[in-house]
Amino acid sequence: MKVDQINVIGGGLAGVEAAWQAARLGVQVKLYEMRPEKQTPAHRTDKLAEIVCSNSLKSDEPGTTSYLLKEELRQGGSLVMAAAAETRVPAGAALAVDREKFAELITERIENEPRIRLVREEVTGIPENKITIIATGPLSSDALTAEIMKLTGSDQMYFYDAIAPIVSADSIDTSVAFRAARYDKGGDDYLNCPFDEEQYARFYSELLEAKSVPLQRFEETRWFEACLPIEELARRGVDTLRFGPMKPVGLRDPKTGREPYAAVQLRQENLMADAYSLVGFQNHLRYGEQARVLRLIPGLQHAEFLQFGQIHRNTYICSPRVLQATMQMRDRPNVFFAGQITGVEGYVESVAMGWLAGVNAARLASGSELLEAPARSATGALAHYVSHADAKNFQPVNITFALLPPLPEPAKRNVRKKRERRQLQVELALKEWAEWLEQNHTKLEAAQAG
Repeated sequence: MKVDQINVIGGGLAGVEAAWQAARLGVQVKLYEMRPEKQTPAHRTDKLAEIVCSNSLKSDEPGTTSYLLKEELRQGGSLVMAAAAETRVPAGAALAVDREKFAELITERIENEPRIRLVREEVTGIPENKITIIATGPLSSDALTAEIMKLTGSDQMYFYDAIAPIVSADSIDTSVAFRAARYDKGGDDYLNCPFDEEQYARFYSELLEAKSVPLQRFEETRWFEACLPIEELARRGVDTLRFGPMKPVGLRDPKTGREPYAAVQLRQENLMADAYSLVGFQNHLRYGEQARVLRLIPGLQHAEFLQFGQIHRNTYICSPRVLQATMQMRDRPNVFFAGQITGVEGYVESVAMGWLAGVNAARLASGSELLEAPARSATGALAHYVSHADAKNFQPVNITFALLPPLPEPAKRNVRKKRERRQLQVELALKEWAEWLEQNHTKLEAAQAG
């Protein structure tokens, strides 16, 4: 099959990455984004790649799987990773971005790429005979969701996700909140609100009593375990928050010289440093209740909320039933899926699936053989999971070492410390990834020249 153009449906992180990769491999792309013609429950602007939850792309510390996935994308010429580097804000060992500048930069680059035509309209049907990447994310429109359900031949799958609040920087009491990063990694990039035992007990009690926004009736509540609302965590026990998003470990209050009883960390939201998000404080409380309870946090007694936490429903497909590791459908080889709708969770994980779908859609368009990412790589591990997991118990995942293949036996025997083993896993994965990139991009260039 040789065609002149492919379609990408969805202008989120996976969609823009897929479109960019296909375009840089010489294919004409139509990128469809329904905003601003039709909004979603979570987006606020018409910009491409708008980040609606945390502004953190997680750890960028060498030796972690999160770093490994980012580094693979950087080596693969990722548009999203390049934009993240240019709009980075201080966040210790994490990669966090100014979400507005990040989305503006990606939108500008997509609009200025001659091989990409941006179409602002809702897609309600999936073309029969065109190469199409479905990258609508977890917030697909109702009409397109119905079409996806028909296409995949399975019931709709979903979980509930939540967004953290953002406060104005000048409303934070810095005589109480202190600057520090956990274990001093990355300097003093976070503001930390310290609790003593009495303050924590009051906050915990009021949080349990606070009223939530009701979810859809007659529907089972399914939360994504790695992103539970704080009130749901609190219901698991009085100390759950202290061992979760409010853990004080690695922080030292300069006023007391000791770790506080609990702490809330605030992360810089933008390059102007005039807004901070409450790390791990996603919730679905009523807005008035949020203001009341969150102002019990020491240092936030006069907080001005630029964005309250909120809840939204995420949709994903049962990928093991329908997808190959190339992100191509088994029964409809001209259709690819990419991003969070495939059952990966996390910004960078979604970008990686978009990268792979974009490369393979371009290869299909040029008549080249499709690629599976190396098994030892983070990208390959995610693609293998969504295409080979147990369909009966399929759940969204972030990248973890558990998804990567184990070290070869000689290395296992010679490297005993867990940290060193993981570092070696990352090094081997990056070596295999670099060799795979060099080999396959050379082949693709030759195919295009032919």
